[in-house]
Amino acid sequence: MIRCLIVDDEPLALDLLEDNIRMVPVLQLVKRCRNAFEALEVLQKEAIDLIFLDIQMPGITGIQFLQSLPKAPMIILVTAYDKFALEGFNLDVLDYLVKPVATERFLKAANKAVELYQLKHKPAVAETTPEQEYIFVNADYNLVKVVINDITHVEGLKDYIKIHLCNAPRPVITRMSLKAIEEKLPSRNFIRVHKSFIVSMDKMLSIRNNRIKLEHAEVPVSEFYRDNLFKRIEGSSLAGGS
Repeated sequence: MIRCLIVDDEPLALDLLEDNIRMVPVLQLVKRCRNAFEALEVLQKEAIDLIFLDIQMPGITGIQFLQSLPKAPMIILVTAYDKFALEGFNLDVLDYLVKPVATERFLKAANKAVELYQLKHKPAVAETTPEQEYIFVNADYNLVKVVINDITHVEGLKDYIKIHLCNAPRPVITRMSLKAIEEKLPSRNFIRVHKSFIVSMDKMLSIRNNRIKLEHAEVPVSEFYRDNLFKRIEGSSLAGGS
């Protein structure tokens, strides 16, 4: 779980951010704070991974508060004034949200936090426990957890992809390029077989006439990717027989 802190002097803004945080299963709200002094007190007692920080606050502004932290957690600035954006990014903040914050925009910022958190906390044993690996993607205005070992294949559709899963009636559809998802998937298990398809090597049942048979689908193999696919198959066959 990503432990979150909200710092804002406006009660309505606190309520809206709390509602948004509760929509994302991987985010856990630890405390709401009305000013920087309350936030400092919380930071002394609690481990915080992410702060949603208002800029315009009485006493100490969000920027001043951020500058005072010797080691800041991930920061997403929230303000009604976009003129502070450049100053915020100069302080290496994760993202910048302008009030009133749209749900889709909040989810995009939250997704950045999830990806950075996963990168920083990736377990050393991930390579030996693929069944525990997962990614989060934006789908239907939610951050959806996708277990990598459940993926049978990924289909590219211009600006969107369909992530097909074992025993799932419908694929997960998200706005992402096939290249972007390919970079997130472990190359030991997944292979590009067509300009529009990535396939799990583990889920392949057979290949015939440049068609890969999966449990509930067939995927085409293009000439461009065919040689690489059969080299991988040949290599895995030799490894299995040794």
